Amino acid sequence: MNRPDRPVDRDFRATLKRQRPCLLWFTGLSGSGKSTIANLVEQRLAALALHTYLLDGDIVRTGLSRDLGFSAADRVENIRRIGEVSRIMVDAGLIVITAFISPFRSDREIVRALMNDGDFIEVFVDTPLAECERRDPKGLYKRARAGEIRDFTGIDSPYEVPPAPTIRLQTLRASAEECADQVIAHLAAHGHLRPGMV
Repeated sequence: MNRPDRPVDRDFRATLKRQRPCLLWFTGLSGSGKSTIANLVEQRLAALALHTYLLDGDIVRTGLSRDLGFSAADRVENIRRIGEVSRIMVDAGLIVITAFISPFRSDREIVRALMNDGDFIEVFVDTPLAECERRDPKGLYKRARAGEIRDFTGIDSPYEVPPAPTIRLQTLRASAEECADQVIAHLAAHGHLRPGMV
């Protein structure tokens, strides 16, 4: 957000970085591949000498949201905090990448409302529940099915599919690398990267 009393504003910072800042909001079930693809996207952007920051649960839960649990109210507050930090980072001229389940449309819309038009890019990592359970990298689905974890998204708590995501990545049809390429192609096509970079 630009303010006339602050000449070093978002546009100035973006010009210095020679990129158009935005928020790539990866959403999907646990085990869908969000973090894997988000990491690949950041690596590709870094290779292009672009300025990025990746926020994920490990970073946020050990600092910004370490005082929060996993109640419904705490989950909403966690997403709100991530949205606010992302807004500040985008204002600083960064391409911000987040990887959070963020299962509720209303929470994602709260974050969208914090951003300027065109800055919020919702990336739906569309992986069926059965495939996520098959992967189960942390054994969370198994524990949820055994009743050891309550309110687990996809098992006894809903995941609300984005009705019109900016980007939809179907991981059963494309590899993580191909999905990352789709995201980079979108950024290039919509002016977030300098012409000729990719």
